[in-house]
Amino acid sequence: MDITSLQNSYIKYIVKLRNNKGQREQDKLMLVEGWDEINLAQASGHQPRTLLTAPELASRQISNNHAEIITVNRAVFEKISYRENPDGWLGIFPIPKFSLDDLELNDPPLLIIAEAIEKPGNLGAILRTADAAGVDALLVCDPRVDLYNPNVVRASRGALFAVPSVEASNESALAFLRKREIKIVAATPQAEADYTRQDLRGPLAVAVGTEDKGLTDFWLNQSDFKVKIPMAGKVNSLNVSIATALIVFEVARQRQQ
Repeated sequence: MDITSLQNSYIKYIVKLRNNKGQREQDKLMLVEGWDEINLAQASGHQPRTLLTAPELASRQISNNHAEIITVNRAVFEKISYRENPDGWLGIFPIPKFSLDDLELNDPPLLIIAEAIEKPGNLGAILRTADAAGVDALLVCDPRVDLYNPNVVRASRGALFAVPSVEASNESALAFLRKREIKIVAATPQAEADYTRQDLRGPLAVAVGTEDKGLTDFWLNQSDFKVKIPMAGKVNSLNVSIATALIVFEVARQRQQ
């Protein structure tokens, strides 16, 4: 067993890396916990610098030929873990930085614009939808939550590594889309057209905003068209990740016809 003390300086550093965005940005490192998530990251071409494992908790092994592997006891692992019922695996990964110029798009391209999303769980769920629906990239505009927050990684189940994701200003994201002649569809309850009645088969970016205020005027004014999700209840908004999934899978359905 390499580390058994809760007061070990390296363990304290990992806790700081978990909790502190500034530390992650300074060191360009992030935490990925879980056997499935680490394997998906590796399958997507991302390699950990270090793997920490608690043999008392780990029922499965991870194949890795490059990273340093450090064994810790159960108490130490529970200190560095950020999830319930940990499976005994945690990786320290370089942050997978993408720029807009790095993005490789399919024909026709499909992107998601997530503006000012505040909850890590919602951003993680949007990433899972993007992966499942074959979205080319996620543009995180005016971010309110750190894309590399461990809770985003957890909620995405590792999809953060499978979907190229870029933090960008509204202006730079718009310029990128206009240059590539990608139309913008804004999701808003004030739209006249239902999302299933709009032609979504061409080059497209689906723009979604916060649940309480929706998209800002920037994207509403710059969008090529707007769509709504018809609702029969008294509540006039859906969880943003669910709304995103409905529209994105409608795009996929139309393109398959």
